[in-house]
Amino acid sequence: MTLRATDGRVEVLPREFPTNRSGLCQKGWTAAELLDHPDRLTTPLLRDRPGGALRPASWAEALTRVVAGIRAVQAAHGRDAVAVFGGGGLTNEKAYALGKFARVALRTRHIDYNGRFCMSSAAAAGSRAFGIDRGLPFPLADLAHADTLLLVGANVAETMPPLMRYLVEQRRRGGHLIVIDPRSTATARQATLHLQPTPGTDLAVANALLHIAVAEGWVDRDYIADRTSGFDAVRRVAAGYWPARVERLSGVPAADLEAAARALGTAGTAIILTARGAEQHAKGVDTVSAFINLALALGLPGRPGSGYGCLTGQGNGQGGREHGQKADQLPGYRRIDDPAARAHVAGVWGVPPEELPGPGVSAYELLDALGTPTGPKALLVFGSNPVVSAPRAARVTSRLRDLDLLVVADLVRSETAELADVVLPTAQWAEEDGTMTNLEGRVLRRRALREPPPGVRTDLAIIAELARRLAEPDPARPPEPNHPAADPRFPLDPRAVFAELRRASAGGIADYAGVTWERIDAEDGVFWPCPSEREPGTPRLFADRFPTPDGRARFQPVEHRPAVEEPSPDYPLYLTTGRVLAQYQSGAQTRRIAPLRQAAPGAFVELHPDLAARLGIEAGDEVRVTSRRGEMRAPARLSTGIRPDTVFAPFHWSGAARANSLTSDALDPVSRMPEFKVCAVRVEKA
Repeated sequence: MTLRATDGRVEVLPREFPTNRSGLCQKGWTAAELLDHPDRLTTPLLRDRPGGALRPASWAEALTRVVAGIRAVQAAHGRDAVAVFGGGGLTNEKAYALGKFARVALRTRHIDYNGRFCMSSAAAAGSRAFGIDRGLPFPLADLAHADTLLLVGANVAETMPPLMRYLVEQRRRGGHLIVIDPRSTATARQATLHLQPTPGTDLAVANALLHIAVAEGWVDRDYIADRTSGFDAVRRVAAGYWPARVERLSGVPAADLEAAARALGTAGTAIILTARGAEQHAKGVDTVSAFINLALALGLPGRPGSGYGCLTGQGNGQGGREHGQKADQLPGYRRIDDPAARAHVAGVWGVPPEELPGPGVSAYELLDALGTPTGPKALLVFGSNPVVSAPRAARVTSRLRDLDLLVVADLVRSETAELADVVLPTAQWAEEDGTMTNLEGRVLRRRALREPPPGVRTDLAIIAELARRLAEPDPARPPEPNHPAADPRFPLDPRAVFAELRRASAGGIADYAGVTWERIDAEDGVFWPCPSEREPGTPRLFADRFPTPDGRARFQPVEHRPAVEEPSPDYPLYLTTGRVLAQYQSGAQTRRIAPLRQAAPGAFVELHPDLAARLGIEAGDEVRVTSRRGEMRAPARLSTGIRPDTVFAPFHWSGAARANSLTSDALDPVSRMPEFKVCAVRVEKA
């Protein structure tokens, strides 16, 4: 988008760009309304005693409290007693600086971010198959030209509306659009074929599609022989997933499985995309691997107009997971337990490699350990609202209350900020420069329109000042000047941070060494990997080889297994969760924007009319949904588009309507993704 300031008012204008082609959703058109919202924080807040109210404070008082609290906790319990929790909406510069701050200034191993709840399963599956994790290894425009497009657990009509124009164009060209989703969503209603499986059975469906492709001779034998390894083991697994068996497992008719396999197997070009519906499971990595297996068997990855990809879920969902705010990661998508990676990044940061902490624990494991005898006693939160967005949210809220120190940097008093000991007001997206990386791996520029309001600082400035104070040996400090000198290790200028990020990422999987702000402006973004300013970037991956040791993509034999929590007499229904068009993530921002609140004023529970009739529920009745972890209440919404054994709730609301009070904290053994998308519940009229 383009922003224009007129008479003190910020106006959002469309911008012709290769990805969204001037298209914005309602959230984009109304984004500027939060810039001067009355709920905006413009001064730090402090809580003087547990249970007391938050009060306004100066920056000097707030930062002194934070640094004193960090020092006290680390002196009593060690460096790992302080943790950091980041967000997938932070710019590349801020995500990089936050990871560096945790490891260099705090010297803690405990940092992770809310993107663990988003794309971690697809990232892990992509890495083990292809040797790289980039959402789309091809430009977004390829979608419009695919003869067959398979969307798995993706409702882009509500979660990424500008992308729908590619689907409409694909259909207009005569293409097949297949959607796999337990609900008849706005996206599924556009499909030529909608497969509506029982929640948690996508893996079985993928194996069935591969079974049919093998049986019908649609697999690409030459591609398999020349460019992959491990197919024989996968073929043997797929042999056990004949259509009739998978119909019993998933509820998808065998004829629909055969029709979907035929559309994929006989297409000239085909693309398979997964999203959160397939990934947010305790077997999410294996589920994505099953669809990657299908794509590899058909010879799709690396073929022009074809491939496998995953859809991002946050504003910087790609870049936010590349440069160090993950528990096991260093910049450039390097592993923190790799000695060579540690040596390279330590050299850029000017510290001995042995001083860098080792891997930490994943997001939910970190949150669940807060305040426990062996867990962190202090937490700094940037760009996240886990009180609403984390699974088993009541337990997470209790853990946050047990901390000795909770610091939240945010632009409004989110539900997590309401629990904090210190709240630091931060700049918004239109008030700071930086870069973000979209789902194509295209690095984009975000330009500041104006300065932050008086009393508000950027995240980079907060990180730099905390680092400076923590490095100061004498805790007794003189009054803070108006413009304090930053710690030279932590620049305030995002351009300088990006220059350092380029050096830190050089030679890594996500290599930004050749990306400059000037190139981004001139080229409508630059695709990584881009190891040199003399090289053009890489919009298409896998044309000749895969970035694995032998250059081959790797099949992964995976078996279906039930959801961790299946229905029972006490909890006889499946619950699945997701988004609605007018709200976003935890809703801390979008619930404050009047047009969005009018379009989606509150939570609801969607259930089939037959189920509602059995339970004595009518449309609009308040219902109580209960799982083994908690309950939520919201009005009933009846729809024939959902399975009669399944209910749906959006997760954007807090309080009694918080869907994540119900969700499961079972974790994928590889990605540590919680099982957001399926748990057992009962429903009753409240």
